[in-house]
Amino acid sequence: MERKQFLQTWLGAAAMLAFGETGVANTSPEKPFKIIAGKGRFGESFLYKGKNPNDIKISGKDTNGQLAMFEYTGYEKTGPSLHVHFHQDEIFYVTEGNYRFVVGEETIMMNPGDTIFLPRNVPHTWIQLTNKGKMVYFAQPAGKTEAFFRTMNNLKYAPTREEVDKIHETCGMKVIGPPLTL
Repeated sequence: MERKQFLQTWLGAAAMLAFGETGVANTSPEKPFKIIAGKGRFGESFLYKGKNPNDIKISGKDTNGQLAMFEYTGYEKTGPSLHVHFHQDEIFYVTEGNYRFVVGEETIMMNPGDTIFLPRNVPHTWIQLTNKGKMVYFAQPAGKTEAFFRTMNNLKYAPTREEVDKIHETCGMKVIGPPLTL
């Protein structure tokens, strides 16, 4: 066996051992954990637009950056600006209320029990259509999603458009249009 082939075989075997059969590093927490309803993973509570709880339930720190899970409770008919994630796919599961999602060129109505997959690099947004709504959603890989919400939540003033754009850029996203309206 030539040296180059030997090294490639050895590196491949080492990668298989490190990442297991799935190709993902085996770094799960050693013990289970529970997050109480209405609480965030680290005792943090983020308020989206100052009113709507958006709590981290499973952190990227728990999954070696592979996944983050959030629970959003909306008390107003609002949603994010049209934006794109460059490094994360998102999955939303509606548990209460109704929503309208726009993903690329498609408009998709979402009701309790519905799930939607939002691929990275595809512009998307949503708006809550009912007075109250709730969704559980995932970012995969976790990326800087938590850092984005933490940064936005900790601002003590309304940021300028330039500041919002910079925060999005730092977290691997870009705002490309306004939020939806009713």
